[in-house]
Amino acid sequence: MRLANVSGRAALVSPACESFVDVEAVTGGRFGPDPQHVLDRWPDFRRATGDVGFAAAQPLSRADLLAPVPSPRQVFAIGLNYRQHAEETNSTIPQAPLVFTKFVSAIDRPDASVVHPGGSVDWEVELVVAIGLRAYQVPPAEGWAYVAGVMVGQDISERELQHSGEPPQFSLGKSYPGFGPIGPTLVTVDELECPDDLALGCLVNGQIVQQARTSEMIFSVPELISRLSHIAPLLPGDLIFTGTPAGVGMGEQPPRFLSVDDELTSYVEGIGEIRNRMVASAVHRRPDTVPNIRMAAGVNRAG
Repeated sequence: MRLANVSGRAALVSPACESFVDVEAVTGGRFGPDPQHVLDRWPDFRRATGDVGFAAAQPLSRADLLAPVPSPRQVFAIGLNYRQHAEETNSTIPQAPLVFTKFVSAIDRPDASVVHPGGSVDWEVELVVAIGLRAYQVPPAEGWAYVAGVMVGQDISERELQHSGEPPQFSLGKSYPGFGPIGPTLVTVDELECPDDLALGCLVNGQIVQQARTSEMIFSVPELISRLSHIAPLLPGDLIFTGTPAGVGMGEQPPRFLSVDDELTSYVEGIGEIRNRMVASAVHRRPDTVPNIRMAAGVNRAG
């Protein structure tokens, strides 16, 4: 199943993402148009839509796709979850997940144009997990059972703000508007042949910069769900950005960052791709109070 947000309405999308049916219409009003409410009743929704066909589907325009999960209550993100990414940033391999949050206002549509706030803006392709059942103290072996679906995501990061201060401001540097595009649809785990081993990658202006497989994660999706849920209950619709592989701009020598008009293409095998262009704005600018921080070798400054 592929769940989409089409112009603000929950929709089921055909496997090729060429057409869709409106959830409220095909369920006779049993489920309303709000994609977030669908996730609140995820098991009932799966049962009610298990045999929905696409004979009466409408053509799908990619321009109508919004964030499949538009209003999560909690957004968790994991730093340094790929060994080679830790190594490229001269960081210590973590012995436990390094957790921060992206603010909900950063979540955006799959093909969002992202205002460049100034500073050192970097890319981070990630597999993003959406929770479908309340999860608390979940054993690792049961982690996937609590997942509604997965998406492609970008944990876009402004490195100067991210690493300013002691302790550093990870959540702020990763939460400008548009810094969390997700999509193009939410794909249920049963659609994936091997959900623990998916190819993912990122291109900048058509040049490949990141390529990896999710099986290379230090902490797998079920392990992350277990560890997080042993501290905070995970709620339906919550998101987990599961970490980025090697190939980020700050890891290059010299570091390379995004400029206005640069375009990111991010993909995950079996899910699809999202496309995000950096744009300028005369209104939205980064605070003048953010210091000009240099990336020091040997200092744990990645995420």
